[in-house]
Amino acid sequence: MASGKAIEPMHQFEINRIVELKLFGTDISFTNASLWMLIALAVISFITVYGSAQRSMVPGRLQSLAEMSYEFVANTLTGVTGKEGMQFFPFVFSLFMFVFAANLLGMIPGSFTVTSQIIVTAAFALLVIGTVVAVGVAKHGSHFFGLFVPSGVPIPILLLMVPIEIISFLSRPVSLSLRLFGNMLAGHIVLKAFGGLTVMLLGAGAWAVISPLPLLMAVAVTALEFLVAFLQAYVFTILTCVYLNDALHPGH
Repeated sequence: MASGKAIEPMHQFEINRIVELKLFGTDISFTNASLWMLIALAVISFITVYGSAQRSMVPGRLQSLAEMSYEFVANTLTGVTGKEGMQFFPFVFSLFMFVFAANLLGMIPGSFTVTSQIIVTAAFALLVIGTVVAVGVAKHGSHFFGLFVPSGVPIPILLLMVPIEIISFLSRPVSLSLRLFGNMLAGHIVLKAFGGLTVMLLGAGAWAVISPLPLLMAVAVTALEFLVAFLQAYVFTILTCVYLNDALHPGH
């Protein structure tokens, strides 16, 4: 029973309580998801704080990693929003680093992939859209809602376009959260399936001769998952920058 559960692909996504806690009847237990979030935060803090503290003329590996991370996010942000967007750098940098770190940590055998939980990705997506709306309204007032009214469009067509623009805007947090969640979930399921198939074939007598096939597939999927870990963090970041640009420059 235990071995079957270990091979079962969905078992890796189960949230387990480590320390049971309740506050006024509400379950606030410390779980494996909480643990790996803290580990991701610790890794990011170590890279950024210790790496930037060196400041050597000839940077070491950690300093180089910290500087490359900074430059990558800064270039991505300014490339989409312009120099004005740098005021959001701490926000965008934190999102990128956390998503990327959580994705990579999820590749460690026996770990927990935080970004495979829809509640986590949905919370990030709502945070992004909430920030966009708050900044847009604070900066432009009612003019921000001109985002939903394309300029130069005849009124009869505008009656059709405005609802479409509103639905499109409201779908942003949905697509933003589902994209990250779906890719991380699917990739880990496929990886676990090939790994489980390899183990099953090894214990299936004569069928063990073809066990290298799913093993090779598992290795290939693992390499692909490392690429996906970065790409999904990048896509989440670039879309956040695009949405922030709408808050800064809502006019069409």
